[in-house]
Amino acid sequence: MNFWKKILGGEDSTERVDYYEEGMSLLREGRFHDALTSFRLALREAPGDSVVLQQIAISYTRIGMAEEALRTYRSVLERDPRAHGAHYGLAFLLLRKGDEAEAAQHLERFLENPPRGPEAQEHIAHARSTLARLRGEPEPHPEF
Repeated sequence: MNFWKKILGGEDSTERVDYYEEGMSLLREGRFHDALTSFRLALREAPGDSVVLQQIAISYTRIGMAEEALRTYRSVLERDPRAHGAHYGLAFLLLRKGDEAEAAQHLERFLENPPRGPEAQEHIAHARSTLARLRGEPEPHPEF
């Protein structure tokens, strides 16, 4: 991890570390605690960055810190009410807690302004399917 090399004076100590990219790489590797450290360092370089905060919330979720993830998603939405990723993540955390009404509201907000791109389609379909189930409606057909 570049973070440790920088602190300990390893070979990468003179290069600028992109903590966000490092955190994303660690998250993909399943090293959630290490990813959280990198994202926190990225946040120091860009205080209040909603993208970094959402990755912190994802890291919290993956290590079982659901309350911290909920608070983080809510703080993102206070800054940027249209942050689709925060609505999506918050909705599914609320479902785990049994708060279906608020979860449905966040799924609706997510679907009002969904992300774009091929990788987003799976999340959009999941949100539509979950919202339909919460409303007691038939499952929608995927739009691929």
